[in-house]
Amino acid sequence: MADFLGMMKQAAQLQSKMQEMQEQLANVEVEGISGGGLVAVRMTAKMDVKGVKIDPSLMKAEEREVLEDLLVTALGDARRKAETAMQEKMQSLTGGLGLPPGLFGQ
Repeated sequence: MADFLGMMKQAAQLQSKMQEMQEQLANVEVEGISGGGLVAVRMTAKMDVKGVKIDPSLMKAEEREVLEDLLVTALGDARRKAETAMQEKMQSLTGGLGLPPGLFGQ
């Protein structure tokens, strides 16, 4: 019975830490860059896009396809960085709970 109560306490701690993590992830921002800095995308670790910067040299009709490709690349770079930030935050919050590795996709 003591093990069950310990598990319940641990589950409550995990739930509290998960909520805290979600709040913190909304404040963590990453920047994805492509084209050597011609395009930059800023997003939170919760994958909310906060801003896009485009170098004026790409604002030409004949550069449209290049710009589209650079946007896709910058978004992908930002997404990967956001996922890494989320995993790092998850590891730091759950590390002290004694949970088995891989439980949350780590």
